[in-house]
Amino acid sequence: MLIRHLKFFVALAEEQHFGRAAEICNVTQPTLSQAIRKLEDDLNLALIIRGHRFMALTPEGEKVLVWGRQILADYDSMHDDLTGKKKGGLNGTLRLGVIPAAMPSIAFLSEQFEARNPLAEIAVRSMSSRDIQRGLETFEIDGGLTYLDNEPLQNVRRFPLYHERYVFACRSDHPFAKDMTVSWAAAVTQPLCLLSDDMQNRRILNDVAASAGVALRPKVVSNSFLGVAAHLRAGHWCAIVPHTFGFVFGETEDLVLRDMVEPSHRQKIGLVLSDRSPQSPMALALQDCAEHANVEQRFEVIFGRGDADANARMVG
Repeated sequence: MLIRHLKFFVALAEEQHFGRAAEICNVTQPTLSQAIRKLEDDLNLALIIRGHRFMALTPEGEKVLVWGRQILADYDSMHDDLTGKKKGGLNGTLRLGVIPAAMPSIAFLSEQFEARNPLAEIAVRSMSSRDIQRGLETFEIDGGLTYLDNEPLQNVRRFPLYHERYVFACRSDHPFAKDMTVSWAAAVTQPLCLLSDDMQNRRILNDVAASAGVALRPKVVSNSFLGVAAHLRAGHWCAIVPHTFGFVFGETEDLVLRDMVEPSHRQKIGLVLSDRSPQSPMALALQDCAEHANVEQRFEVIFGRGDADANARMVG
């Protein structure tokens, strides 16, 4: 069995199309088919249900896909480690899954990683926390950014990055714009557009509102900051968003952000890596970046709240 045969098989399983898989692998379709036949012969198993086109994986094929991804991940880690020693830093692609609410912070990690590994590329995917869990288990991603306090992921190593808090966003001509803070009880009286990246995020919002004795009934939900921003710009809607929304979109002449109070709520967001040993070079490099990125301090400085105890508050 050759490594390239496994690569061809995984590509076909992910694309579910012989032509697309062959194009990705930079080979002809007959070459791809022949390689996968050879893999089946070596394993003495049928891995693919074939018709006039790709139909599905057999149950044995599903198992080989999981093992194949793990073998390829270990092979790539070995290759990156060896070539990195020669050239300075890693090469290859760092694959990250990030919940939408944490997207504003990813640039701080990318900045650290790129400085240490200039030959590597970075691929960032917007994912739910459940998809991040699945991606780590199946070796589709090297690490993820998600919530650490609420329904934490299983079998992962956690590295806190910063605390997220909520702000009320509205147009500058909105009656609440003149106030320095907005209570949850007041916020729910407005037509709201909410960022709702997955069920976990929505439960957090609902729980905070319930602690204030109110219920959230948004008019619009979006899994994208862009969707929320577009509704805010239109003028009819307000929003409850993470304070890091301001890092991406800023507080302009026609848009203001006000801290949410009664209650003031914070939750921890951080990096998660698969709890396996040994850790891949990509995972170790990512861990090092997380430990030196100072995300909490950088956000607090941006928002005018910087102080020397930011990291201590984060870890606590």
